[in-house]
Amino acid sequence: MSKRLRTALRAASVATGAVLLATGCNASASKSDPASGSAGSGKSFVLVTPDAVAQNEFLKLAVAGVKSAAKAHDASSKVYESTDDASRQQNVKAAVNASPDVIVLIGFEFADLAAQQAEAGPGQQFLLVDSCTTKTYENVTCATFREQEAVYLAGAEAGLLSRSGKVGAVDVLDTPQFRRYSEPFAAGAKKTASATKSTTRFVGGDSPFNDAARAKEQASSLISGGVDHIMAAAAAGNYGVFEAAQAKGAFAYGVDVNQCSAAEGTVVDNVVKRTDVAVEKGIGTILSGTTGKTVSYGLKEGGMSLTGLEDGVADSGCVIAEHTDVIAEVKKLREQIVTGKLTVDDPAA
Repeated sequence: MSKRLRTALRAASVATGAVLLATGCNASASKSDPASGSAGSGKSFVLVTPDAVAQNEFLKLAVAGVKSAAKAHDASSKVYESTDDASRQQNVKAAVNASPDVIVLIGFEFADLAAQQAEAGPGQQFLLVDSCTTKTYENVTCATFREQEAVYLAGAEAGLLSRSGKVGAVDVLDTPQFRRYSEPFAAGAKKTASATKSTTRFVGGDSPFNDAARAKEQASSLISGGVDHIMAAAAAGNYGVFEAAQAKGAFAYGVDVNQCSAAEGTVVDNVVKRTDVAVEKGIGTILSGTTGKTVSYGLKEGGMSLTGLEDGVADSGCVIAEHTDVIAEVKKLREQIVTGKLTVDDPAA
């Protein structure tokens, strides 16, 4: 896989600070500012992204997380934005040369690099978010997400709202990781409407993470088969899923951040992944002396949620805001998951 599950279509707004050109790197670095702390403690954090931040809200959340951590610990922070494999390697090398207290790496693209650098410099602490190294290292702390929990709740909404009794999903690839966005969706729908039937389509092809046309075709196929609620986990292809649903009077669900503004009246809700929470808490854990562990973030930890369960849903532009009765039912299921009374199976386990 060459890219991660996040779309170019992000609607939330998170401040990223000033961006300056990084010396000797094919990327940019955001230097410390008041929001990042004054570095009075002498501590410093460096965040390396797999792609340019730009309007990528998934990465903007990560930037917000490292700035919040810097403010909380009176530290400084820098952000190195990558654009390709070469710049990722250069930026990680630059981060290591800077010797900060914590280097934060976002995404599976950095798993191998993190392992290499961890072995080469055991004194440097790394926080790897949304992925982990194959081998355990004392200086690599991992933050992963239980996406399946929030996806299950989105499915529960679909079960309650579907008129046809048929729901579906458009996934990037047919892999256990991406089935976290289809199988729990089906399970959640059946929880609230036991007769619900589900179907999954996969984008695949030469550019599965960036093929809106193919994603639209897969969504259209589902809709033609009677599916009226679709979990869109097609990366940049979510554009296509939303278009297909909007054109044919069906409904869709977004990922990572609030995508409802992309197709108001069509996007019901979003499976929100709080990268900022994982970054800020992960840095705090490392500074407290607990390292080399993998921390999983789900509903209980605030790492996963739905737009419909957060404050401000009334102004979110999401269809779910019109269904307070459905939100009330989903809140009950959320509580069951948080307390351990209900366990959502993980297809990637």
